[in-house]
Amino acid sequence: MTQETPVPPRKQRRALARLAWNVAGGIALLLGLIGIVLPVLPTTPFVLLAAFCFSNGSPRMRHWLVNHAVFGPLIADWEAHGAIAKPIKRLSCSIMAGVFLVSVIAGVSPMVLIIQAVCLGGAATYVLTRPDGPR
Repeated sequence: MTQETPVPPRKQRRALARLAWNVAGGIALLLGLIGIVLPVLPTTPFVLLAAFCFSNGSPRMRHWLVNHAVFGPLIADWEAHGAIAKPIKRLSCSIMAGVFLVSVIAGVSPMVLIIQAVCLGGAATYVLTRPDGPR
């Protein structure tokens, strides 16, 4: 009969923490990917969150994300300057305005339109007040 060496509690906690960071990073990245096709979900904040989570859980995934052709420049601008590039600002605000317009045309109730206007207005304000960055 072989005797198993017990895993030290500290090592176990570290492994569980890495797993939790990786799960959180995976969920954030999934939400960011969904946000590409679903204009109600913002892509950039979820990708930034994923990069942060992976920095604590999976250096390999963070490396992939930072070197990704589409997501890499967003992360680099944000980490270096707290910036969102002008084309991304224009695109995100245009999509937000388009979503609101579709809601108005679809006859969504006034209360929902008010809530939507406040949320989209807040998101647009945040995006537009970030620096443009060097790109």
